[in-house]
Amino acid sequence: MGFEEFQTARGTRDILAPETWQFEAMRRLTLSWAARFGYEPLETPIFEQSPVFFRVGESTDIVQHESYRFIDAGGDDLTLRPEGTAAAARAFVQNGLAMAPQPVRLCYYGPMFRRETPQAGRFRQHTQFGVELYGSESFLADAEVILLAARIVDQAGLEHPEIRINSIGCTVCRPRYRQALVDYFGERQTELCEDCQRRLIQNPLRLLDCKVDVDLRRGAPDLEEYWCDDCREHIRGVVSTVKAAGQPIQRDRQLVRGLDYYTRTVFEVGHPTLGERAALFGGGRYDGLTANLGGPFVPAVGFGMGIERLLSALPKPLATSEPRRIYMAYLPGFDTVAYQLALSLRDAGLAVETDVIGRSLKAQLKTASRRAWMAVIVGGQEWADARIVVRDLNRGAQEVVARDELLQYLKAYREGNQA
Repeated sequence: MGFEEFQTARGTRDILAPETWQFEAMRRLTLSWAARFGYEPLETPIFEQSPVFFRVGESTDIVQHESYRFIDAGGDDLTLRPEGTAAAARAFVQNGLAMAPQPVRLCYYGPMFRRETPQAGRFRQHTQFGVELYGSESFLADAEVILLAARIVDQAGLEHPEIRINSIGCTVCRPRYRQALVDYFGERQTELCEDCQRRLIQNPLRLLDCKVDVDLRRGAPDLEEYWCDDCREHIRGVVSTVKAAGQPIQRDRQLVRGLDYYTRTVFEVGHPTLGERAALFGGGRYDGLTANLGGPFVPAVGFGMGIERLLSALPKPLATSEPRRIYMAYLPGFDTVAYQLALSLRDAGLAVETDVIGRSLKAQLKTASRRAWMAVIVGGQEWADARIVVRDLNRGAQEVVARDELLQYLKAYREGNQA
């Protein structure tokens, strides 16, 4: 069996440096902003009992066609996590968080799995950041998660993001609108694509999300005409609060979300540079999802952000926390001395790489030029005189410093020459 037969599975990929540092920078950015808003990190297993996802979204593409569902050796019916909200809601119920002081703010960052058709920027394993706010029916909760999402996008480098928002109604007003959609599209059923003919029966609101039947959905009834007074006041409150914070927001009458559990507020975050309809990610309100998972009825709102999608849209890479590496090179016979010196510098907080395969000094310095900003050269007459050679690999400058002052010199030099 040849090496070429072992490749990543279709729709997946390896992520190597320096891209890994971009993911780490985004993780820190998202979690730090979540902490500013009071969100606590949550980690759930990457697989759940299948009903966690199927009970809350049986008619969605994610659950119907894209889930990695399997029966394990013990006979348990399990599904790899395709999205974070249902898993977070299960954790909320199981851990009794409905009894905690409300609201409960949670955030997560980790891999999701969907067996969708691989294409540019979309992977069957992708990374998602999300926030979930439980215990508030107020429009202020919706505005909070929207503004948090906008702050993250703005600081990541896509300044002045655009928010598109809609209300898909509640249990009071949505049934009338649902019937209006069935009547409208039912008269045009033969003109619908295959997916929309199925949606007409299973989830008529998803007809507004079709990328094929664009002309038909433009003529569909407007949700606003069917909102009850509570839904109308709710979306007005969200919009006015977000606008008061200086964040652009506008209603998109055809905006719906792809999961069944949403109610009232749904939103997407976009940017002018991406095009009028392109969205980076979205979210919304999902009151009562906890009740579908065996818990009490709890109002909730949140969003899920695909990290690959956001990183690919940035105009320039994020500033990263990748350590500025020093390379400890040495002359023949000084390998052990150099290794011990490197270890002492690491213990002092510096990032230091050293040769462990016995290469020549010339080969070591060639490696250093590719991997480090500074080289320290152990050996020679300088070492005999209790001194050591330090070379700035970016500027080509070289100095000889006292060995007992090396740590202080390197730290001061690093602070004074931050890239």
